[in-house]
Amino acid sequence: MGWGDLGVFGEPSKETPNLDVMAAQGMLFPNFYTANPLCSPSRAALLTGRLPVRNGFYTTNAHARNAYTPQEIVGGISQDEILLPELLKKKDYVSKIIGKWHLGHRSQYLPLKHGFDEWFGSPNCHFGPYNNSVRPNIPVYNNSEMTGRYYEEFEINVKTGESNLTQIYLKEGLDFISQQATAQRPFFLYWAPDATHSPVYASERFLGKSQRGRYGDAVMELDDSIGQILAHLVSLGIHNNTLVFFTSDNGAAVMSGAHQSGSNGPFLCGKETTFEGGMREPAIAWWPGRIPAGTGINFCPGQEVPGVTTHTQEEHTMQPLIFHLGQDPGERYPISVQSEEYRDVHRQVTAVVEQHQKDLIPGMPQLNMCDLAVMNWSPPGCEQLGKCLKAPESNPWKCVWPH
Repeated sequence: MGWGDLGVFGEPSKETPNLDVMAAQGMLFPNFYTANPLCSPSRAALLTGRLPVRNGFYTTNAHARNAYTPQEIVGGISQDEILLPELLKKKDYVSKIIGKWHLGHRSQYLPLKHGFDEWFGSPNCHFGPYNNSVRPNIPVYNNSEMTGRYYEEFEINVKTGESNLTQIYLKEGLDFISQQATAQRPFFLYWAPDATHSPVYASERFLGKSQRGRYGDAVMELDDSIGQILAHLVSLGIHNNTLVFFTSDNGAAVMSGAHQSGSNGPFLCGKETTFEGGMREPAIAWWPGRIPAGTGINFCPGQEVPGVTTHTQEEHTMQPLIFHLGQDPGERYPISVQSEEYRDVHRQVTAVVEQHQKDLIPGMPQLNMCDLAVMNWSPPGCEQLGKCLKAPESNPWKCVWPH
């Protein structure tokens, strides 16, 4: 989701009433940033509190240093990293992830090996459907074993956009909250549906209801789900003892075509770019009694800036582009490199960058190598379902990233 998808940030159709109320009852963060404009390194940073270049969720291959984790990726989140649920476990928290993990799909990288006690969801995004002889459909796990695959046991109709996945994820979340409240155990729920990721989907009740096409339908369903989760906390009487934080892993995609792309408000570009549209996210913190209330494919459609938003990679490190976001939030007018303002800011930024590079200890890159043999051919639990597939011979290669 993008910064501009929320009604509270000015989206004109006002189709996020629950998130807007959440913001009114809690704290809205208009300047909240992700660590990366792509899902996998961003999620790695969210759960470790460390930059991707430190936690290893990056690649040194060519220019594509953001990277993500398709099925053929060999690596995943390092055993050396300490994730949030591992810290919370020391305080007797029970932790569950529901939805997309995307930090490595081989057994040693899955959530239950990294601090989570329970999991219902997928190790990858819901791309597909695939031909199992060439590329397997993505598995869905119930804890440590798969319970089916996307497009097979968990249907997604790419033609109509209908899927019940968000409702399945919602029920899992509500049930988990109820169980922990009944047992009076502290809990951490990482609820990570991916309905707004292309190919976008929504359940029957929401399809065709938005003014914003299928993407808007998905946003409406996510908003409704958040409303149900907050209401459930209130009904159980644990809302005054529960912090809820809402955000996105990266800005909305603006290249996914009609009805599949989101809004980043006034900010330039979106997902896959380090402009504000890719890095600045909607974010809301809600904790009653503790947080005071009130507190078509084109690189960048409609936002072309000569010499900046080009289809070719430009080298801007020696003479970086600098924007004044207070005066130019859309990043359409770079400050002149000949101005005194540019020289002053450049000196300040250069000093910070040089100090960062001096102190930086990079993690071992986890996203450099690919191999078709490591794809989701035979996930744990496939034997019981009769869903195991034969993997090709291992033949590792240096990943070539499309991003």
